[in-house]
Amino acid sequence: MEFEYWWLAALPIFFGLGWLAARIDIKHLVKDSRALPTSYFKGLNFLLNEQPDKAIEAFIEVVKVDPETVELHFALGSLFRRRGEYDRAIRMHQHLLERADLAAEQRAAALFELGQDYLKAGILDRAEEVFQKLSDGPQAGEARRFLLEIFQQEKDWDKAVAMAKRLETETGKSRAKETANFLCELAATEATHSRPDAARGQLETALEVNRKSVRASIQLGDLEKNAGKLDAAIEHWKRIESQNPAFLALVAQRLLEAHRETGRLEDGLTLLTGYLERYPSLDLLDAVFQSTLESKGAEAAYKLVRDELRRNPTLLGLDRLLEAQIVGAANPERRRDLELVRNLVHSHTRRLARYRCENCGFKARQFHWLCPACGGWETYPPRRSEEFDLAP
Repeated sequence: MEFEYWWLAALPIFFGLGWLAARIDIKHLVKDSRALPTSYFKGLNFLLNEQPDKAIEAFIEVVKVDPETVELHFALGSLFRRRGEYDRAIRMHQHLLERADLAAEQRAAALFELGQDYLKAGILDRAEEVFQKLSDGPQAGEARRFLLEIFQQEKDWDKAVAMAKRLETETGKSRAKETANFLCELAATEATHSRPDAARGQLETALEVNRKSVRASIQLGDLEKNAGKLDAAIEHWKRIESQNPAFLALVAQRLLEAHRETGRLEDGLTLLTGYLERYPSLDLLDAVFQSTLESKGAEAAYKLVRDELRRNPTLLGLDRLLEAQIVGAANPERRRDLELVRNLVHSHTRRLARYRCENCGFKARQFHWLCPACGGWETYPPRRSEEFDLAP
C-alpha cells in the first residue's frame, strides 16, 4: 500500500478542529460556573470538609437565589434526612413535586425520596402509599423492598409473606429464612388467640419453606406441650439437632421439664449430657448442672462441671464449679471462703450481655429472633457472649 502524502497536510486541520472544539467547551464551562452563585461552591466545600450544617446553610442561600435548581432540592432533602430533620426533608421533596415543569423521571425520583422521608419519620401509612405508587415503575424493585420493611414494622405478616415471595420470584434471591419467620409470627398470633390448629398449619408451612427453621420446631413443640402431648413436643425439640445443634441450648430447660413431667427425668438428663459433650454450650451446661445438683447431689454436679471446665474453660463454668463446692462444703469457714471467691467471679460474669447480634453488635440479655437494633432475622447466635468473651 502506497503512502498518500496529502494526509500530512490534513493532520494540522484535524488538530485545529479539535483545539477549537475544546476551547468552545471550556468557554461554556466557565460561563456556566460564573452563572452559579458563590454559595453553591461554599456548600460544596463544606460538604467536602464534612461540615453538613454549614453546607445546608449555603445551599439554602442558593435555593433562595435560584429556586429552579432541582438538583439542590434533592441534595438538601437528602442532607435533612441524614440529619434526622425529617419534616424539612418532607417539605423539600413535596415542594419539588408541586412543580409543574418537573420531568417524569425527576418526579419519580422526588416521590421515591419522599417515601424514604416518611419511612424514616415513622409515618408508615404515607410511606406505604408512596411506595405502592412506585411499585410498577422503574424503581419497582427498591419500592417493594421498602414495602417489605414497612409490612414488618406494621406487623402485617400476611402482606410480608406475599411480598417476600414476590421479591424472591423477581430477583431469584432466596428469602426462605425471612418468610419462615413471618409465618412463625402468624403462628404466634394464632396461638395467642387460642387457635392451635391454625398456628400448627402456619408452622408446618414455615418448615416447608425452610426445613432448617429452628424457630418453627420450637413453637411446634410448645404447641404440643400445651396440648398435653409431651412425647410429640420432645420429638419436635429433638429435631433441632438435625437443623442447627447450636440452638439446642434454647430448648434445654424445655426438654428437662417435659421428661420430668413424663416421669423420665433420668432419660432427659442423659439426653442433655450427650448434647453437652457433642455441642458444648454454657446454657446446656447450666441446665444439666442444675438438674444434676437437684437429682444426684453436689458431688455429681461438681464432677460434671469439673470435667466440662477442663474441656471448655469459661468463667461461668468456674462459677458453677464453685457453687457445687459451696453446696457440698461441710466446713462453715471453707464455705465462706468459697462464697467470697464465687461472688467475685459472679459479679463479673453477670455484667456481660447474654446475646450479641452478629450483624450490628447489639447486645441483649434476652434471645431475639429479630434484632431490635438492625432489624435482621436470626442474627443472634444462640451462644451467650460469655462464650466468645471469656473463653481462652
